[in-house]
Amino acid sequence: MSTFRNTAGPLAACVMAVSVLAACEAPRPAPGSVYDPYEAENRETHEINKAVDAAAFRGEAKQPGPIGQGVANVGHNLGLPRMVVNSVLQGRPEPAVKNTLRFAINTTLGVGGLFDPAGYWFNLPEETTDFGETLHVWGVREGAYMELPLIGPSTERDTVGKIVDVLIDPVGHVLSGNDLWVARAFRLGARSVDRKRYGATVDSVLHDSADSYAQSRLLYLQNRRHKLSGAAASDETVFDPYEDPYGE
Repeated sequence: MSTFRNTAGPLAACVMAVSVLAACEAPRPAPGSVYDPYEAENRETHEINKAVDAAAFRGEAKQPGPIGQGVANVGHNLGLPRMVVNSVLQGRPEPAVKNTLRFAINTTLGVGGLFDPAGYWFNLPEETTDFGETLHVWGVREGAYMELPLIGPSTERDTVGKIVDVLIDPVGHVLSGNDLWVARAFRLGARSVDRKRYGATVDSVLHDSADSYAQSRLLYLQNRRHKLSGAAASDETVFDPYEDPYGE
């Protein structure tokens, strides 16, 4: 019975997410266009996000040291089980198997994920995905553009995806109490390390653009749509300063 209760909640969340999005689905935007009916509110949130980013990270472009890289590795590793779940929900067994193997190897040989033998020795890079992509595979449209507090650019579909990702994350069902908070701290630390690694690029978008809101919105939608379309990477692909490597 406990197993049923543990799975019933996340499954109900998936069904509810699809139902809500289907009920209030926005018009499908033309290729390359932006649907942003909340622009005024989004810009206010963007200014707050810029101020927080400037205070915490601006000017910190650098490669992480051994400790920082270890934190990032653990955070990445803890994100893999949720990606496995999403790949299964998408009907994509290959990335699910690869991420499962990567998690098993890095958790054991990599000492809890501190090191990345799966990538270095076995050529098993992270197959990144999230519930926003799962909704895309299920045919749900992206909806309106949104800027989320402290998180940054998103869409209505991806916002719902972020919420469901928390609910279906196996790590959240296996760990509890202090262990769960430690896991979340590693995930947050990994994101901070990645922000510092790409600091110069992010600063050029957020703090050096004439209209940083429009610029970050364009980059997010361009890169997100490119990823979800399954198109092959090209030289025109632009680094997305808000891309979340953990599907959050």
